[in-house]
Amino acid sequence: MVIEILDENNIRALSPDDRFLVCEQILKNEKDESKRWDAVWMIGELAEKKDQNSSMFIKVSDVLGWVLDNDDNGVVKHEACFQVAARNMRNKIPVLVNTALHNKSILAKHEAIESLGLMRAFEAESLIQKALDDPSSDVRETAAFVLKRFERLKNSGDYNPSDIL
Repeated sequence: MVIEILDENNIRALSPDDRFLVCEQILKNEKDESKRWDAVWMIGELAEKKDQNSSMFIKVSDVLGWVLDNDDNGVVKHEACFQVAARNMRNKIPVLVNTALHNKSILAKHEAIESLGLMRAFEAESLIQKALDDPSSDVRETAAFVLKRFERLKNSGDYNPSDIL
């Protein structure tokens, strides 16, 4: 399956640093959520298979954290959660937990919990349990699923993002 991300402005042709700056500006200033969604994807690609201590990885994870804390669209936040999990941005586990427990978007809460599960964020297990009391049945169901999956995966090794991409 190939995911088609619109790049009508040829942002992918820019240098990584310039691409980062353009995507960051889109994420922080663009009113059109569909363009912000594309920018989340394109900025996430910059962190693919990078060392977690590389400056680009850190910058990308910080911008994705900013999106989770500041964007007003649940679909954009959903994509940011996915990118955090797909790139195994463990430094953003606290941001995912905050999104899972306190975001107004059910879609963002669901994806944050699912992302924590995908990343095998066992350290957040007690916090995910709090989502079992969420008003949304979808959020509760996702939390129960992730907690059950944690029980099964606890001794299966570390998460490797290349396994899902």
